[in-house]
Amino acid sequence: MMPLSLAGIGEENTIKKIGGSPEVKQHLENLGFVVGGNVKIVNTLGGNVIVNVMESRVAISEEMARKIMV
Repeated sequence: MMPLSLAGIGEENTIKKIGGSPEVKQHLENLGFVVGGNVKIVNTLGGNVIVNVMESRVAISEEMARKIMV
């Protein structure tokens, strides 16, 4: 298990755990980051991570990406 921020670009990963405060977990869940779901890093730009999750493209901060374990 590793943080999403360390996953390679183009790799399809399964979310195993989401850390952080209850508010952070709820925010990520609202964006589509749920345990068991698939996520793929598209690119990294200026400290942000662009990912495909649940058929959507979402940009999250690297700090948020460290809370998502794959």
